[in-house]
Amino acid sequence: MSDKKYDIKSVVVRLVTDKPVRKTPYQVKGVIMKELPDEPIVPLINGSYRDQFLYPRVQVKILNEQIYLVGILEGVDPILSIVDKLGTMDFGNITFDVLGADVEVENDRFMPTNRMLRYKFLTPWIALNEANLLKYKQLFGDDRLKFLTRLLSHNIVFLAREMGLELETKIYTQLHLESFYPKIVDDGQMGAFEGDFQTNFMLPNFLGVGNCITKGYGVFFSHFNPSDFSFNITELKENSSSKVAEKPPEEWEIEGVEPDDVPKSHRRTHPKKQKSSSPKKPEKPNYNQIIKKKNHTTSGNPKEPNYNAIKYHNRKH
Repeated sequence: MSDKKYDIKSVVVRLVTDKPVRKTPYQVKGVIMKELPDEPIVPLINGSYRDQFLYPRVQVKILNEQIYLVGILEGVDPILSIVDKLGTMDFGNITFDVLGADVEVENDRFMPTNRMLRYKFLTPWIALNEANLLKYKQLFGDDRLKFLTRLLSHNIVFLAREMGLELETKIYTQLHLESFYPKIVDDGQMGAFEGDFQTNFMLPNFLGVGNCITKGYGVFFSHFNPSDFSFNITELKENSSSKVAEKPPEEWEIEGVEPDDVPKSHRRTHPKKQKSSSPKKPEKPNYNQIIKKKNHTTSGNPKEPNYNAIKYHNRKH
């Protein structure tokens, strides 16, 4: 392994607000889209680039009742461009004054390394999708740990590929979970875990891995003391554990995941062609449906789009 430098830019912005924020990442994104509709960050958070970027370049997190805007590569400059424009954030039932922001930009936090770096999951890691959850339930003991460890290594390989890296070394991961019994989330279709991990890959803090990244799951952080953990960035660094970086064990080359063995994710490069057809005769109106629509009322301004609606976020990262 080597510490070859890669120019992968990343940014973390923590917004300082006058009140604790008890909202979801989707709600925060909705406010940004409504208040700054012409900013380049909008297509990066409204799903417009899903087919182009399988890994979201801009991520919104709510950690310790604070808003974090996290960006990598194409997401960095759009985040930086709105920091000074977020004076207030109006959620309808409550408004937050943005008093300032802590900004941290890095250029060398994404690369393979010859050390085992330790990370802690700040939010549950949704390792198991519906298909993997069924497979996992059929495993026992060490087979469960091996299965999850391999999935996490695959997550890291996927992330590296999305950033354009050609990995020349195996990815080795050690996983330490609080429990091997998954927390069932997303209407019983996915399984999540809490804990920490070590890997021979350096990752920017506050990014997410696994499923449902856009919902704030799978957020991790390095440089911490597990016995005295805090979300405060400064304290996390000051209380850095002496075991943050260790030499990999001798078996890493045998147990590591070969990047070429990880299936590549498929992205749709061309829109589906629509079949041409002759004009159809207009259908007879369904008067029962029309009556229902007229009688249906919603709270708030009916002309105001609901940016937290499922249609804006109908796929899972």
